[in-house]
Amino acid sequence: MLKRIWLEWRGLMIFLIVMVLFRSAIADWNQVPTGSMKPTILEGDRVIVNKMAFGLRVPLTAIQLLSWDKPLHGDIVTFLSPEDDQLLIKRVIGVPGDQVAMINNQLTINGVPAAYQSLDDVNFDFSELSTIDRYRHRFFLETMPFSQRAIMLEPGPSPAINSFGPIQVPEEQYLVLGDNRDNSKDSRFIGFVAANRITGRAHTVAFSVDYEDYYLPRSNRFLKSLTINP
Repeated sequence: MLKRIWLEWRGLMIFLIVMVLFRSAIADWNQVPTGSMKPTILEGDRVIVNKMAFGLRVPLTAIQLLSWDKPLHGDIVTFLSPEDDQLLIKRVIGVPGDQVAMINNQLTINGVPAAYQSLDDVNFDFSELSTIDRYRHRFFLETMPFSQRAIMLEPGPSPAINSFGPIQVPEEQYLVLGDNRDNSKDSRFIGFVAANRITGRAHTVAFSVDYEDYYLPRSNRFLKSLTINP
């Protein structure tokens, strides 16, 4: 019986096994259910994650066989939360050895303050954001010596969580933040992220659906790079 089932369905079974192993160890596309990375990544985006960006793991495990690179400032990474093992996606702000401080949403890394410029001045495309997001937030291009990204902030006084430090990032640990600074469960809540918890680097939106418009596809986001080019 089992032999007959194997003979009849072996092609599909082999395909499914290969796909599972491929998505576990080489590349995957992850659904983004929250807005913590807006305006860079929207709810409903499926982002392509290179799971071999930093090394090779045993499929379906966290065991690393080889390591050939490390996350850099500004990388968007997926990782298992040190709090509850939930898969999250955030941006690397501090790497091992960095001194990081934030005062009223303004970052300083190793004594160098970030520069901030209104996204209105760099022709950023706001059309994909909801009307509420566009009119209830402020948008800036945050530039550091090694990276830059678009961020969004709520108007009014900065929440207490957006002032901390300076703190030093420990060895083999990373400080991560969401681009939606006032609405992101990141290192300010869950602490530093260990290198062995980082599962890959996200670089492109594979495809996207609009949760607020009957899950219709956002075709203009298909294969969109996550790197801002002002």
